[in-house]
Amino acid sequence: MLSPSADDLWFVPLGGTGEIGMNLNLYGHNDSWLMVDCGVSFDEPLTPKRTNDNVTSSHQSTTSSQVTHRVVAPDPSFIANQKDSLAGIVITHAHEDHVGAIPYLWQRFQKPIYTTAFTAEVLRRKLARSKLANKIPIVEVSANETVNIGPFSVTWLAITHSLPEPFALKINTTAGTVLHTADWKIDANPITGEPFDATLYKQLGKERILALVGDSTNAPKPGFSVSEGSCYDGLLSTISAKKGRVIVGCFASNVARLISLARVAQKTNRYLGLYGRSLLNMYAIAKLQGIWPDDLSIADPQHLGYLPANEVLGVATGSQGEKNAALARLAKDNHPHLQLEKGDTVIFSSIVIPGNEETVGRLTALLETKGVEVIHSENSTLPIHASGHPCAEEIKLMYHWVKPEIAIPVHGEHEHLQAHANIARECGIQKHYVGRNGDLYRLAPQPSIRRQVIKTGRIPLAQD
Repeated sequence: MLSPSADDLWFVPLGGTGEIGMNLNLYGHNDSWLMVDCGVSFDEPLTPKRTNDNVTSSHQSTTSSQVTHRVVAPDPSFIANQKDSLAGIVITHAHEDHVGAIPYLWQRFQKPIYTTAFTAEVLRRKLARSKLANKIPIVEVSANETVNIGPFSVTWLAITHSLPEPFALKINTTAGTVLHTADWKIDANPITGEPFDATLYKQLGKERILALVGDSTNAPKPGFSVSEGSCYDGLLSTISAKKGRVIVGCFASNVARLISLARVAQKTNRYLGLYGRSLLNMYAIAKLQGIWPDDLSIADPQHLGYLPANEVLGVATGSQGEKNAALARLAKDNHPHLQLEKGDTVIFSSIVIPGNEETVGRLTALLETKGVEVIHSENSTLPIHASGHPCAEEIKLMYHWVKPEIAIPVHGEHEHLQAHANIARECGIQKHYVGRNGDLYRLAPQPSIRRQVIKTGRIPLAQD
């Protein structure tokens, strides 16, 4: 069994490196491990296609013919088999690919969870639907707070992303210090929370940061990401021009987008209704946490069906074409509260996650057959979606500020990780390791990477 010494600082991804989604990361030091995030992915096979080498085994050659499972998580066996050495679990933010596996996997670890208030409330509501309600110790922390978790000293650093309270982590040990960015972007107008504060990260450049373990999702894209504030402007201009009902599909966790749409409704004299339990749940949490502005109201979605078409603005779940979500039901005319007609508009304020092209295409065709105009973000001349991840120029700035000795690209498929590594090289970072789940990244005392040391895989958590 692998056990790091007091001189060692290791990084081991069990999920989320070489793929997008289901993040589960481990840091090892002084006979202890720290888990960072514990997430899921949806509608995935258990044996993904490998894209980061030239050898593809017969059972990995395609994913299209494989059985998919509704909810999938990384196999946690490596750390579950030595849970006594697990010091604790840190959750960086409330997205499903970072927190969604906790209700299913926590019994295998039985360690305290450290996170901030918004994420803690999201997690508690998930646990309320399971046998673990009120049984998991959740320690709430605040921005800039430092907590000692075993031999790890963890500081929460505010950052901007696409939901409330995203945080990067400064993980300090006697063997070295790591910046774990989690999901992030540079946003001067994030709608929720404070604007990106570069001084926090410039300050790190004055310390000795051994490694930066960072988000790679948009590394192949040049320039800067779109601000949530610009997305509001684009949605307002797009919706203002429409005469019929407007339904917007977006990710339920994007509270900033919901607030923007509530403001758009106010400006365009429409009533805003939320269709989908996850949307209503996020709205309730935002209200509870004081994140939702007091001057923005939400209408009862059951009432919108009785209003004139030009007074209706709805937000619906199912932007990835999920067959039982609100958008699909609206497209099939079997939603109990609202019916779409010719002249209405559906706006996809989201991107199509790779692998969902067919399901989104079918949904689009169904809507267009009804005479509904469909606007996808990638085809819009106005910004109607803003990614929560940094593009190339933002990643460059982070490296110039932090000046780490080692770059560890994570959160992405091989092409994203390689693009991230190339950016780090351009910024003068001499050591950069492109790996995948199961690799052992030895950050100290002598940096190196050992390939496929830990057995990894995927496990199904629920099925249709």
